[in-house]
Amino acid sequence: MARKQLQNLTEPMYYILLSLLTPMHGYAIMQNIAYKTNGRVKVGPGTLYSLISRFEKEGIVVKVSIKESKKTYLLTDKGREILQQEFTRLNKMVKDGTRLIEGEKI
Repeated sequence: MARKQLQNLTEPMYYILLSLLTPMHGYAIMQNIAYKTNGRVKVGPGTLYSLISRFEKEGIVVKVSIKESKKTYLLTDKGREILQQEFTRLNKMVKDGTRLIEGEKI
């Protein structure tokens, strides 16, 4: 069910899930995304926490600890599956684009 709702992930969704391959708290997720994308993608707290809440309700991420009011999250098996499917979909798009663009003669 959730996969149909999340057929294509937005950039913030994708990078949040990538970040949560290892346990991480909210502020660290935002920093990680900005760092890994060289500042190209920035996820604000409103977007982050509404997506984490949605992911938690859908069983995509799970809260693994709360220390000093910092909630740490991690991908579930379901979350890893969704991330892998999106990774595969994006790679297919890049391969198609590469083939078509490099195959064109201008």
